[in-house]
Amino acid sequence: MNITVFCSAYSLDARYTGPAADFARQLGEGGHTLVWGGSNAGLMGLLADTVKAAGGKLVGVMVELLAHKGYPGADELVMTPDLPARKAELLARADAIVVLVGGLGTLDEVTEVLELKKHDLHGKPVVVLDTEGFYTGLRTQLERMDAEGFLPRPLGELITFAETPAEVFAHLATS
Repeated sequence: MNITVFCSAYSLDARYTGPAADFARQLGEGGHTLVWGGSNAGLMGLLADTVKAAGGKLVGVMVELLAHKGYPGADELVMTPDLPARKAELLARADAIVVLVGGLGTLDEVTEVLELKKHDLHGKPVVVLDTEGFYTGLRTQLERMDAEGFLPRPLGELITFAETPAEVFAHLATS
C-alpha cells in the first residue's frame, strides 16, 4: 500500500517522535511505501529513516523551493513547482492518508483532502494518529460541524481518529 503521510518537518519532543517512529517501523515492516513531503528534516526525516531501516520504500514529493532539504536515500524523489501541485501529487500517489502531528502545512493538507473527499473527488481513507491528544481541538471542531449540519455526509465517512499506530493499521486493513 502507498501510504501518504502528512506531518511536521520540525524536530519534536519524544512524546511525538516515539509514536511516529513506531508507526514508521510498522509501515516499513508491513512492506508498504511511505509517500511523504520528501524532507530529511525533523519528523519527516525520522519517518524516512525508520521506514527505510524496516524495509519499506520511500517516495518523496517536494516543492522545488525546498529541494535542498530532500531526503538523500529516497527510492524516488518527485519535484513539483508549487505547493498546490505537491498536494495533488501526494494525494494521487496515495492508497491511504495518515496524519501525524504537524503545523499549518499539515493542517492545510488534511483539510484539503477532507474537502475533496466531501465532494467525492477521492475515496481514500484518512486516518489521524492523535498522539497525546494533539488533534483533540480539530476533532471537536469537526464533530461540531457534523452535529450542526455543516457536512453533507457523516464525519465518520470522511476521517477516522486513532490513538495508536496499531489502530491506524487496523483501520487501514478494513478500509
